[in-house]
Amino acid sequence: MDKLSALAALAALGQETRLDIFRLLVKAGPQGIAAGEVAARLGAVQNTVSAHLKTLAQAGLIRAERDGRSVRYIADMTGFRDLLAFLMEDCCNGAPELCRPVIEAVTCNC
Repeated sequence: MDKLSALAALAALGQETRLDIFRLLVKAGPQGIAAGEVAARLGAVQNTVSAHLKTLAQAGLIRAERDGRSVRYIADMTGFRDLLAFLMEDCCNGAPELCRPVIEAVTCNC
C-alpha cells in the first residue's frame, strides 16, 4: 500500500458512521450484510449509508457483491491488512518484539 492509499483508508475510517459500518461488516464476517440491513442496524438513512459504503469501497476497505436483487457488503480484510502493514512497516526500529502485542491483538482465530 502506498501513502495516498493509506491516507484514503484512514480518512474513510475517520468518520463516525463509516467506522461503525466497517466494524459492523468486520463482525459480520465473509457473508457480509445487505446495504438496507446496514442502514437498519445503524438506524441511519439508506441514502446516507450508501454514500458511506461507496467511500469505504473506494478506500479498499470493503467490497460489494451482488446477491440476487440486493447488494451485500463485505469487509475487505486484505485491504485492511494492507493498511495495518503500511502503518507498521518500520515498526519498532529493529526491535520487532515490541510490536508483538499489537500483532497478537489483531490476529483473528477465525
